[in-house]
Amino acid sequence: MNESASAARTPGGPDPSTSRRILDATAEVLGRSGMSKLSLSEVALQAGVSRPTLYRWFSSKDELIEEFSRYEQELFDSGIARATAGLRGNERLDAALRFIVEFQSSYSGVRMVDIEPGQVLSRIALVLPVMRERLERMISGPDRAVAAATVTRVAVCHYIVRGEDADDFLAQLRHAAGLKPRTS
Repeated sequence: MNESASAARTPGGPDPSTSRRILDATAEVLGRSGMSKLSLSEVALQAGVSRPTLYRWFSSKDELIEEFSRYEQELFDSGIARATAGLRGNERLDAALRFIVEFQSSYSGVRMVDIEPGQVLSRIALVLPVMRERLERMISGPDRAVAAATVTRVAVCHYIVRGEDADDFLAQLRHAAGLKPRTS
C-alpha cells in the first residue's frame, strides 16, 4: 500500500468504504476482462469514483492487484471465521464446507477462470497449500491430511469447472471430508 493510500485511511481522510467499493469493483472488472486487460478507468467507473480518487487509494495497477489479492483472501478468511464461530468438531467442519460452496456460488471473482485460466492456476498453486492446511485442522482422524487434500481439490475443481448444483457440490465436499450424509 502506498503512502497516500495509508494517509487516505487515517481519521479525517476519505471514507474507508471507498477502498472497499474499489476492491469490489476490481472483482467485477476482473471477472469481465481478466487481469491482463484490467483497466483502472473501468474499475473507477464500476466503483463510482473518479480516477483521481482511485489513485489516492492505489497508485498503480500493480498495487491495486496486490491489494485485491489480500482483500480477496481476507473476504474468504473472515467469511469462514464467521461461519464457524462458536462451533466445534464436525459442526465446525460442515459450516466451513457450506461456506466454501456459498462463496464460490456468489463471489463474482470466480468468473476470472473463464477469461484468464493461466492467472487463476498460478494463484491456485499459492492458495492450495494454505486451504489444505486450514481444513486439516478442522478434520479429525488418522487420514485427515488426505481428506483435507481431497476436499481442497474437489473445491478447486468446482471453482475451475462450475457445476450447476450447490447441494451436489456440498455433498461431494462432505464425502471427501469423511462427514456422514445429512438427512433432511
